[in-house]
Amino acid sequence: MIGPTKGPLLLAGKHMDGRKTLELLIVEDRQVMLKIMRRLLVQLGYAQIDEAANGLQALEKLSYKRYDLILSDWNMDGMSGFDLLKAMRLNPETQATPFVLVTAESKPENILAAKAAGATGYLVKPFKLDMLEKTLDHVLAANGFVNLAVA
Repeated sequence: MIGPTKGPLLLAGKHMDGRKTLELLIVEDRQVMLKIMRRLLVQLGYAQIDEAANGLQALEKLSYKRYDLILSDWNMDGMSGFDLLKAMRLNPETQATPFVLVTAESKPENILAAKAAGATGYLVKPFKLDMLEKTLDHVLAANGFVNLAVA
């Protein structure tokens, strides 16, 4: 299990030192969006960020490294983020890893399907920094990380 087995993570202040130690994986096929996501995550204080261009590359990385959080696009060639999510939930090693779909897919049926498949968060593109921060804080808090930040 990722996250809670490391013990509670105490986050405090705007630039939360605890975020620096979390291992994140961004799964995104568009280079521009990948750079935007990385830049926003760095602004929020995350420092350990890996990248994969699709679900297949993500699964390869997951075979040798554990992540505290996955942020994945839905629509990608090779393997979609939705298929990656389903594959991760079937694997005992990754089934508890927090997973946020970051996508332009805003149809209610897609959001419901993502939740049914085990997504722990859903963020519709385009989004702003504060919405990304709120989503990630919520997902991490729900997965055993303690967030002491005061808004």
